[in-house]
Parts: sequence; structure tokens; C-alpha cells
Amino acid sequence: SVLVVIHTPTLDVLLINRTDSPGHWQSVTGSKDSEDEPFDQTPIREVREETGIDAALGKLTDWALENVYDIYPRYLHRYAPGVTRNREHVFGLCVPAGTPVTLNPREHTAYQWLPYRKAADACFSPSNAEAILMLPEFMA
Repeated sequence: SVLVVIHTPTLDVLLINRTDSPGHWQSVTGSKDSEDEPFDQTPIREVREETGIDAALGKLTDWALENVYDIYPRYLHRYAPGVTRNREHVFGLCVPAGTPVTLNPREHTAYQWLPYRKAADACFSPSNAEAILMLPEFMA
């Protein structure tokens, strides 16, 4: 899967709230649609589907990081039988401040832009929070 930390040049981070997880703020996440989908296209598609943001408006960067973690039991139904761990590849997408967000109402109920440290504190997923805290390293 992919994790995409969407941020501005001033390190404000976009967090979204899933419809099936009220109060659980996160960055854009998702998986390849098919085996044929090129991996570098997955974050572009997921960002567009979940936020309406065209990645071409910003700068997409592969952070060359992977998180491996146990899948929360409440989400196991999304995976093939017997799959209990996920491998998540991290990307950053720097967009101009004021970039409009249009959520997919089937997937998300709300969004917020927060300074990166506050975004990390608000994040539900420990691996997502950790990635957000690394943001300044990838802006250098």
C-alpha cells in the first residue's frame, strides 16, 4: 500500500477523517487497484480519489521508506484471508498553500490542514505520525 503525506511548503499537513473511523485522522492511504497498475501511479490515483487534488499541481516525492505493521483487527476484512501484516510505502506531496480539497464522501467526512507537529499529534496511526514528523528532513 501507499501512504501520502500531503503538505505545503510551510509544513502544514492535510489530514482526512475516514467515514468508517470517526475521529481517526490520517494522511491519504491506499493500495494498487490491480497488479498492472504501476506502483508510482498508485499515490497519484489515491490522492485524486480521496482529496480531488491533482498531484501534477505539486511535487510528488518517493521518500524510499516502508512501514511494516500488524493490521488492526477491525480492518482485516479489507485484505485477503490470512493476511495480517501490511507493507506501506511512503510518499510526500508538496502542494501550494490554499490548494482546494474535495473529499470523496463515500470515504471521508472531514479534512483539516495543521502544522506538521500538530498533525502528527492528531494522527491515529503511529506509522503515519512518524512519517509526518520526518517531513522537515525531506524538505531540505
